[in-house]
Order: sequence, then C-alpha cells, then structure tokens
Amino acid sequence: MSTSTATLPDAVTPSAGFKERRESGRAARVRTPRSSHGGWGAAPVRLDPVSLLEEQAESRVAELIPIRHARMRVSPFTFYRGAALLMAADLAITPTSGLTVQLCGDAHLSNFGLFGSAERRLVFDINDFDETHPGPFEWDVKRLVASFEIAGRHRGFTDDERRAVLLSATALIASTCSAARRHPSSTPGTTPLTPSRCRRGCAMNVRPNARASGR
Repeated sequence: MSTSTATLPDAVTPSAGFKERRESGRAARVRTPRSSHGGWGAAPVRLDPVSLLEEQAESRVAELIPIRHARMRVSPFTFYRGAALLMAADLAITPTSGLTVQLCGDAHLSNFGLFGSAERRLVFDINDFDETHPGPFEWDVKRLVASFEIAGRHRGFTDDERRAVLLSATALIASTCSAARRHPSSTPGTTPLTPSRCRRGCAMNVRPNARASGR
C-alpha cells in the first residue's frame, strides 16, 4: 500500500516529553477538527481503479493474480478486502492531523482475530500486516469502520442496525485510545517506546435472531 505521509511543521519528535506530545495532539485537533472527516468527495481527476489494481499486480506472483481477482468478485465486501490500494488513493486527498503512525494498512474487520500472545494469553487484535506502511492514523480508523458498513449492507442489515454497529465500533476505538492514553507508558517521565502493553477485555455479543438467519 503506497501512502504519502504528512508532517506538521511543529510536530514533536518521538523523544519529546509527555507535555509536548500532549500539546502537539491538542494542536492537531484544532488544525484538523473531527468534523473535517465527516464527508468525502472524489478528486477532480480520480485515479482509475482498474489501472491501480493492474499496476499493483505487477509486483505479485503472476499465477496467483487470477485467484485473487476471482475472490474479489464474490461480493462488495470481498472486493473491499482486496482493494486497500484503491482506498488509500481516495484517502490521500482527505484531511489528516499530521500524526503519522505505522499503519496496519488494511484494517478491515476480517483482519482481526484471536491468537496466543508470548505471555500465553488469548488476544483479540489485528492479525494481518502485509500492507503495513507509515501513514496518517485516520486511514486505519476509516478503513476499519467502512468495512463494517460494507459487510452490513452485503449481509442485509437495516440502516438502523448498521448505524448501531458503526457507532459501537467507533466508540470502542475511542475508548481503546483513551485507555492507552491513560496507561502508565503515557504518563510524564516516560517515552512512547516504554515497554508496556495495554490489555482490554473484549466481549462479543451475537444477537440470537441474527445468528439464526446467518447474518
């Protein structure tokens, strides 16, 4: 996944103190308020999606390309899963805070799952990093939330059901970020590289009628 990273003129370095990092984050919100992410419009000259996929295929194993494209044709969601590059091209013109992170790069709902950690704990987290790349943190958030909407449409969820799912997903992302901010590794006297892990319990509820209908 190819991205162009944004850098704020007054961005702090990773080794900056807690206060400097906090103030930089607040300033970023002023420059790029959350409301600026509420809409999207295509660029005046939008890159051709098919051309992008063909260009990307040049770096892949030729024998596997027909299989990949066949899987993408199954449904809107399977197409979305294989089209991280297309979404990155569309997001490249959108506002960003300038806070660059190491993105998952393909943060859709099927790239999360359960696996065992080095501490022999069962963890629910991202499990696919083959598209990882530095970029604006907003890109992962938008791709993840959009994946719930597309999957919900394909599975026949109503507008109200999908809205509830999207609000729940964004609320969980926000609460997780808030928990990380309050973690000891984010307090004064530490750096972003302080070895630590922020663990959260995860409760997954499945509505009985949705389970019965295969949704």
